[in-house]
Amino acid sequence: MRPPLVLTVAGSDSGGGAGIQADLKTMLALGTHGMSVLTAVTAQNSRGVLGAWELPVDAVRAQYRGVVDDIGVQAVKTGMLSSAELVETVAELLAGTDAPAVVDPVGVSKHGDALLAASALDSVRTRLLPVATVATPNLDEVAQLTGVRVESESDLRRAADAVLAYGPRWVLIKGGHLAGDAVDLLTNGTEEHWLRAPRLDNRHTHGTGCTLASAVACGLAKGRSVPEAVTAAKEYVTGAIAAGFPLGDGIGPVDHGWALGRDTP
Repeated sequence: MRPPLVLTVAGSDSGGGAGIQADLKTMLALGTHGMSVLTAVTAQNSRGVLGAWELPVDAVRAQYRGVVDDIGVQAVKTGMLSSAELVETVAELLAGTDAPAVVDPVGVSKHGDALLAASALDSVRTRLLPVATVATPNLDEVAQLTGVRVESESDLRRAADAVLAYGPRWVLIKGGHLAGDAVDLLTNGTEEHWLRAPRLDNRHTHGTGCTLASAVACGLAKGRSVPEAVTAAKEYVTGAIAAGFPLGDGIGPVDHGWALGRDTP
């Protein structure tokens, strides 16, 4: 039988921990067929982003149409969309696709490197978020998009309301940067789900945002509800963080293959 079809629209991470590489590893680990639309090439390692080169809009559109028009898709996940032109192009493509969309509004890398032009923020707010089934911003991205700064768990509702005002059906506010347990809030403005996991003593967390959003897309492609898909994705990424490993001299990646029970050296 054919596995569920999931498409990632994102940038490449040459170090293999985040971006397209993380997305496809997650999709494989979760039993789906991953497909990709490359939006940018980055030179990255464990210490940071050394350079980034955006692909032409025509190349992005051709990749997307080539996959969707022939193979089809049951869920789409977006990641790095570095310019307003790319954001608007992808938003237009998503609006014409009959499949749920998980929007990870990537603004900065794990190392603090900017991955979204300031001039693109308004396009994310007005074009991309309105076509999202689920938006998955972290706290830095919430502040970047809405101006709301989350200092404690009690601020998560206010942050969620600010993002929902731009039109996504659901928002998952990732509270991983707060002290204490890793607490996320999933809400559609009416229904709330608080997702908690113990904070793990492992600094090798490169790719967590990409991995979580991709895992949500996998759940949606399998026909799960948004709360079901997000809950399963939270469990998967928590296991991936627990198994994260050192790579190079900086921050290593989460282990996307942990759930496969693979042997390690």
